[in-house]
Amino acid sequence: MSLMDQIKAKAKADQKHILLPEGAEERTVQAAARITAEGIAKVTLFGKREEIEAVADKFGVSLDGIDTIDPETHPDYQAYVDRFYEMRKAKGVTPEKAAEMIKNPLFFAAMMIKDGKGDGFVSGAINTTGNTLRPGLQIIKMKPGINTVSSFFIMEIPNKQYGDDGLMIFADCAVNIDPTSEQLAEIAISSAASAKALCGMDARIAMLSFSTKGSAKHDNVDKVRIATEMVHERAPELMVDGELQADAALVEKVGQLKSPGSPVAGKANVLVFPDLQAGNIGYKLVQRLAGAEAIGPICQGFAAPINDLSRGCSVEDIVSVVAITAVQAQNM
Repeated sequence: MSLMDQIKAKAKADQKHILLPEGAEERTVQAAARITAEGIAKVTLFGKREEIEAVADKFGVSLDGIDTIDPETHPDYQAYVDRFYEMRKAKGVTPEKAAEMIKNPLFFAAMMIKDGKGDGFVSGAINTTGNTLRPGLQIIKMKPGINTVSSFFIMEIPNKQYGDDGLMIFADCAVNIDPTSEQLAEIAISSAASAKALCGMDARIAMLSFSTKGSAKHDNVDKVRIATEMVHERAPELMVDGELQADAALVEKVGQLKSPGSPVAGKANVLVFPDLQAGNIGYKLVQRLAGAEAIGPICQGFAAPINDLSRGCSVEDIVSVVAITAVQAQNM
C-alpha cells in the first residue's frame, strides 16, 4: 500500500469536514465527487448552487452528499461579519470592509472553521498562495506555542536507502525565505509532528548547514546551531542534531565520524533546511535525480489545517491534498 493509500485509509477511518472555497472550479467539483464517493471526507463547496450544478452536469458527476454554501445568502453571514470586525478593527478593518471580506469564500470558510463548523480548508486551484494563507493568518491563527507557518514535502525515495524505508520530510521548501533561528526551531518542531501524523514516523531531525559541528565559521552556521539549541530547550523529547552537513545527516559512516554518538547523524528522516533557497533546490534535486515522489508542499503551524494547491493541480492532486488535510485535522 502506497503512502497516499495509507493516508486515504486514515482519513476514511475518522471522516473530517473539509471546506473547498473554490467550489465552482471544474477540477474541484470533480474532486469533491470522488472524495465523497470514496468516503475520504465530508466536503462543502462554496459558490452559487446553479453554477456548481452546471459544472457537475458538464462532467457527469454527482453532488449527492455534498453541501454547497453561498456566503452572501448564508444565515451566518452577518454574525461572521460582526465577529470578523471585532477581531480586526484594531488593524483598521471597518464594518463595511468586514462585510465585503466575508463575502469572499476563503474568509467565510476560515470563519466557519473558527466557529467549529469545519475542520480545515483547501484552496489554490485558482487562488494565489497569499490569498489562501491570509485568512488563516488573520482568523484561524497559529497552534499554541507556534508562531511560524511553514511547509514541508513528504519525499518517497525509490531505493529506500534513506529515512524510514525511503520516506523523509523536507522542510521548509515553500514558505519562509530566510527564517530566523527561532523560526527554524519552530519548523523543526512542527515537522516532527507532521512526520508522526502523516507518515507514522518518530522524527530524527537534522538541522542542515554547510558546516558540521563547527567545521566552518559563519553567521549562517550560528543561526542553525542556535536553532538546534532552541529545539532541545523547547522540545527535549525530540531527537535533533545540528548543525549537520547533508552527508553527515544521511550517511551513517560519515555522520558518526563527524558527530560521534548522535542519534540522528547518518539516520535522519526529517531534514530542516537553513533557508528557502536550499530547501527548494534540495527537494527538486532529489525529485529529479533520485526519481523521488514529492508530496506537497503541505502547510503546518496553523491551529486548523489549511493547504495550498498548485494552480496546475489535477483532480487527483486535490483528492490527495484533501485526504492529507483530513488526517492533519484528526491530529489537531
